[in-house]
Amino acid sequence: MAVSLLTQEVSDLCLGKPALRCLSVSATIGDALSALKRLRETYLSVWTCNHDHDPDASFSSKSDDCVCIGKICMVDIICFLCRPDCLKSPTTALNSPLSVLIPRSLPGLVTHLEPHASLVEAIDLMLEGAQNLVIPIQSRRNTTSSRKKLLLHNKPSSNSTLHNNREYCWLAQEDLIRYLLNFIGLFNPTPINPINTLNVIETENILAIQYDSPALAALPLISQSLINHTSVAIVDADGKLIGEISPFTLNSCDETVSAAIATLSAGDLMAYIDCGGPPEELVQTVKDRLEERNLGAFLELMEEESIITSSSDDEFGGSGCHGRSGRLGGYSARLVRRSEAIVCYPWSSLVAVMIQALAHRVSYVWVVEEDGSLAGIVTFVGMLKVFRERLKSMI
Repeated sequence: MAVSLLTQEVSDLCLGKPALRCLSVSATIGDALSALKRLRETYLSVWTCNHDHDPDASFSSKSDDCVCIGKICMVDIICFLCRPDCLKSPTTALNSPLSVLIPRSLPGLVTHLEPHASLVEAIDLMLEGAQNLVIPIQSRRNTTSSRKKLLLHNKPSSNSTLHNNREYCWLAQEDLIRYLLNFIGLFNPTPINPINTLNVIETENILAIQYDSPALAALPLISQSLINHTSVAIVDADGKLIGEISPFTLNSCDETVSAAIATLSAGDLMAYIDCGGPPEELVQTVKDRLEERNLGAFLELMEEESIITSSSDDEFGGSGCHGRSGRLGGYSARLVRRSEAIVCYPWSSLVAVMIQALAHRVSYVWVVEEDGSLAGIVTFVGMLKVFRERLKSMI
């Protein structure tokens, strides 16, 4: 059984995964914002090719330069709009090229991998810094042919799913951890050991900010947590964990949250992005502070989004919560967590922490002491390191 796991191909982890929706790197940030709302996707992949301008590009065998170079989500746009010049002129900001959101200093965050590659190869790439692995979807030839014939009669949009005559999906850290959990018995006794005995608790460079600090001070931490697949801890003066600002939660909001980040404290921002929607007094506080700072253009954007969201609430029977328009109650119909942090203790077992993270659809769990003080964080990357070492011992 251990030998079978070592030789497992990543294509087995791709079964049932949907084809990637895409945007061309030549698109604008406004295009990405519109697509995220219209398609109700958490992420969109970004490709070097542009099918909008060449209706046959999707089907050309010579389009070898069609490569996925990154991914875009609502948090990327929110962080970008928090810049002072963007707050002054959000319309101009949304006309900026999408390429400004792709971190050039981290080119390996999204990496292509062939479907016959092994599970071990996938784990190694994740440990080297890849956040998503782009895998060609293997399908029956007649199915692919029928799909291509159908699409040939319709010009592919910027959200086409065909590249180099193939469709792709991607694997994330969560997919690998979930798959390894199916074989957890092979790794005994490691999974039942306390995490403080496995060198898996990260204690350095923890992304944290105090409750009363300006939320804007957390902006670089939010951007980093998005790259690291973690979160920003909110702590009190004694270092006790109060809550978090999670990219997972921010991703279910709309672009006007940028104004809240720019004007509120970290603690108030937690309440603003909570899944029940922001209290009216906080919304009014944000609007008042925008006026004080002569940011009327962004205030107009908030008012426009509020009208759109209210219309969507009427259509979908929502409760009028703040969030992304076109979603049930102003929020995505997908799972949306509240701002309470998911925590474990130093003596929690590795398998318990794995299950806890997977159950809450996060790739990390905060580690706290008995008094609630923040002790560190356990991430999927840390877990993968542990399992990779055990896999080496099986060879």
